[in-house]
Amino acid sequence: MITFCANLDAATASRLLIEAVAAQGMGLVGHIDGQANAAKRGVTVEADQILEVFRPDFAVRVWQAEKCAGIDIPLRIHIYAAAGKTHIAMRSAHTVFAPYCNLELNKIADELQPIFDNILACLTPYKEPI
Repeated sequence: MITFCANLDAATASRLLIEAVAAQGMGLVGHIDGQANAAKRGVTVEADQILEVFRPDFAVRVWQAEKCAGIDIPLRIHIYAAAGKTHIAMRSAHTVFAPYCNLELNKIADELQPIFDNILACLTPYKEPI
């Protein structure tokens, strides 16, 4: 698991990550704003967002390599507030695909790693270990 804190509020971290997703040529498949969803039910919670990120050409390759691995895409970036800090968490493609023991999925993970490193690096100036 990749985890770190950002010295930004969750909304700003989310916005920067979404911009980085686009800059890396990836697609924002979904944006789940748990805080906003809870508010619709009259419940107040700290920031909690999930960005689902992938791209169709990678998806097709995942399906061709291991159809069952389709359940594990898109990859997700979790942005949440806890203990007064904004936390970022993500499972790398290597971690997500490891249970399949599939060489082609390993190659795809190798290609995805620098893309997601660059996406997360948009927060690097604000990065500090948890």
